[in-house]
Amino acid sequence: MGKRVRISNDSLNSYGFRVLTSGMDVSQYGRNPVLLYMHERGNVIGYVKDLKVENNEVTGELMFDRASEISERCEKQFEFGSLRMVSAGLEILATSEEPDQLVTGQTRPTITRSRLFEVSVADIGANDDALVLRKDGKTITLGRDGDCPLPLLNNNNNKTTNEMENKTIALQLGLPETATDAEISARLTELKTAKEENATLQQEKEKLTQAGITELVARAVAEKRLDEKDKDQFVELGKKIGVEELEKTLKAMHPAVKLSSVLGHQGGAPTGATGTFTKLSEVPADQIATLRSDNPEEYKRLYKAEYGIDCEI
Repeated sequence: MGKRVRISNDSLNSYGFRVLTSGMDVSQYGRNPVLLYMHERGNVIGYVKDLKVENNEVTGELMFDRASEISERCEKQFEFGSLRMVSAGLEILATSEEPDQLVTGQTRPTITRSRLFEVSVADIGANDDALVLRKDGKTITLGRDGDCPLPLLNNNNNKTTNEMENKTIALQLGLPETATDAEISARLTELKTAKEENATLQQEKEKLTQAGITELVARAVAEKRLDEKDKDQFVELGKKIGVEELEKTLKAMHPAVKLSSVLGHQGGAPTGATGTFTKLSEVPADQIATLRSDNPEEYKRLYKAEYGIDCEI
């Protein structure tokens, strides 16, 4: 049984281009799968058996014919491991420079369609990336010093595109379109620093606002303008309307007054000469009944002040 080897795959080679397995036609080679030595036509050392195209690679089994000293030597070297690779002879049918066909580090177009016309055993030490390409009827052997028939990607277009992008970025940053990369970088750093400083100031402002709201609500509770159970509700209100509006709202609220502060002793005279309230409508609704029963004289006074007539109890 021969050794199965990889003939080609989609990976980037040292010449800066790729050969897509999906676009490789191996049908012609399958009818005459000769195995050459170092791409030397006429120097046949065997054939490739069980050629397969799968998983984005082309593989096959090397069958050495032992009809020559080179064939016997290559077979022994493959078995030993001093020879490990083969090289494809490809005819270029189509190439592409489209971004979706390129990978990082690629410097030449991708061969999207090709035809396999021969496979060779390659000397790893001398030609570890040996390939043969046929383009426009011309066969070119790619060794370490060979010339590649594929042109370099259009770096001028890329440079022009980058320059246009830099001009756009410069104008967006408030710089002249002639700004250098260093000036653009400096402005970006400046904006980043300003953004971080603004974020810090915003956090400090929010802390101060929260402290002011908490203080206003606590004071309102202490002054009996708010009930303790309503404290959280007014803190949330302060976050929505702000410190100034919250302060106005709390000032407009009258402190709650205990009835005992105006009734004095039960059944006795009102505290102070004129009492706390000046008319009956000022007395909280839930305290009027208590005022009427516990301090009828004060109730009568407030009633008359409200309606101008005496009240009989």
